[in-house]
Amino acid sequence: MTLDKTKSTSKKKVERVNAVVIRFVGDSGDGMQLTGTQFTDTSAMFGNDVSTFPNYPSEIRAPQGSLYGVSGFQVNIGSVEISTPGDDLDLLVAMNPAGLKTNLAAVKPGHTIIVDTDSFTKKNLQKAEYETNPLEDGSMENYRVIEVAMTSLTREALKDLGLDNKSIVRSKNMFALGMVYWMYGRDMNHTLDFFNKKFKFKPIIAEANSKVIKAGYYYAETLELIPNTYCIAPSTMPKGTYRIVNGNTATAWGFLAAAEKSGLELYLGSYPITPATDILHELVKHKHFGVKAFQAEDEIAGVTSTIGAAFAGDLAITTTSGPGLALKGEAIGLAMMTELPIVVVNVQRGGPSTGLPTKTEQSDLLQAIYGRNGESPVIVIAASTPADCFDYAFEAARLAVEHMTPVILLTDGYIANGSEPWKIKSIDEMPMITPRIINGESDDAGPFDRDNEKLARNWAIPGTSGLEHRVGGLEKDQLTGNVSMQPLNHEQMIDIRAEKVKRVANYIPELKPEFAEEGDLLVVGWGGTYGSLHSAVRELSKEGASIGHVHFSYINPMPKNTADIFAKYKKIIVCELNKGQLSFILKGKYNQYNFLQYNLVQGLPFSVADLKSKFKNLLKDN
Repeated sequence: MTLDKTKSTSKKKVERVNAVVIRFVGDSGDGMQLTGTQFTDTSAMFGNDVSTFPNYPSEIRAPQGSLYGVSGFQVNIGSVEISTPGDDLDLLVAMNPAGLKTNLAAVKPGHTIIVDTDSFTKKNLQKAEYETNPLEDGSMENYRVIEVAMTSLTREALKDLGLDNKSIVRSKNMFALGMVYWMYGRDMNHTLDFFNKKFKFKPIIAEANSKVIKAGYYYAETLELIPNTYCIAPSTMPKGTYRIVNGNTATAWGFLAAAEKSGLELYLGSYPITPATDILHELVKHKHFGVKAFQAEDEIAGVTSTIGAAFAGDLAITTTSGPGLALKGEAIGLAMMTELPIVVVNVQRGGPSTGLPTKTEQSDLLQAIYGRNGESPVIVIAASTPADCFDYAFEAARLAVEHMTPVILLTDGYIANGSEPWKIKSIDEMPMITPRIINGESDDAGPFDRDNEKLARNWAIPGTSGLEHRVGGLEKDQLTGNVSMQPLNHEQMIDIRAEKVKRVANYIPELKPEFAEEGDLLVVGWGGTYGSLHSAVRELSKEGASIGHVHFSYINPMPKNTADIFAKYKKIIVCELNKGQLSFILKGKYNQYNFLQYNLVQGLPFSVADLKSKFKNLLKDN
């Protein structure tokens, strides 16, 4: 039922809850990402576990008020373990009709929707393809709708500051944030400090935002339509210092740590592409750590400059998304043949071509493994969570320089833009990375001599006396490195490079199932689907189901005990945000098992509820 707003000074009761899912939606210019980020940071500082899902429009500067121009930010906060941004919403804050229409189906019946009534004009309703006003036609009777004239109340709060109308209206998102802060017992001080720092040289803007967030907070306090507030206790987490981090930032920091532990200078050669560009933006900030960042004119220049940096002895990386990985393919083959250590980060997005550039998808696994001409195996690994991106960026660098071969690190838009608490690591507690650099002092150490166990060739830096050598895309003699056209030598070199990647399996962890270590059903995933799969299996496991979960972080090569794990379960289902790419690989490697599939390609992460339903049906069949 839709209620009219009234005010009351009566004391509200406090309801304790374990977790809550909130989504802020509006036009791209409504500041939903900032609003959600501030609520997330404040909740994390309070001690809640959090997980976020920013959802951007795919079209740049979509028409204001249009259905495909809606920008959203979802956050799940709790006193319990939070592994995903959540499924159904406890609270939706909709700044316009388009935001309401595209997100209403996600709200739990009986739960709360806050709307800015000032935006529900005839023109905006038409843009959102509403025939009637949903606030008046009875279509929202299943929800608790709180109608707030946010734009008008924002103007009233700022009427004495002398700001222009555009600047005033731009602050209305803080009115909504103030209301939500009060509803969930959040302190405003973190956000007030943020305003003072962000607008240090624009104090009137800082004052305006501070006034509006306070106005929203105290408005909610006196609003009778909000019958109670909610208390979410801090979560129990391992002791340490935490900060909220998104996947792209964590990836950048992982490479910084790897440069420190390897003693190498960090080089990044990249061309901007959504959703990977923020890694470049972050590393540019850290030139004081010796970072050399080059924004190339195109994807090919980015990767070939990276190969040059690796030849010169740097920890060399390049970042991209699916379309860029396709363009880099030939150069990655060159790096594989020259046996130079580079890391290629692919932040996957919806495809093919430009596809859904702001949406998530696990669309590039087969491209990463097979997408080069000739026999060109490289190491392929995948990060699983935003914080996990730090560890696997570090690991990608370690594998590249210790095994002297390219490494492709797969992340995706979901974990790259999503954020969660990350326990800050001391550089002292991280393992050393040992590059295979030789100095020419040993008479029997040449540029193409190999480690007997890893088959990794030596890394001879140009300019080192006595270690002059050639590299290139033509096949080399396996002993001298000189160009060789001998058929047998070519086949031997292909075998050596493939065996080198295969032997990486001796230096990576084995698979470890979560929950049931044997039983009726094994759920298999990789990459950014971890949170959803983990949550679904955890909930079913608590209900007594015989179900386990394994997640592949190392995909080429795979852990040595993979087949042993598969043998312990009656059924295996592989869940991916594609049409079955990991399934295709597993069926080729382990064809003695029957791999079931569950696939989604909608630019969205898995719903935990949908996963549970699928798994329950499979368990019933048993």
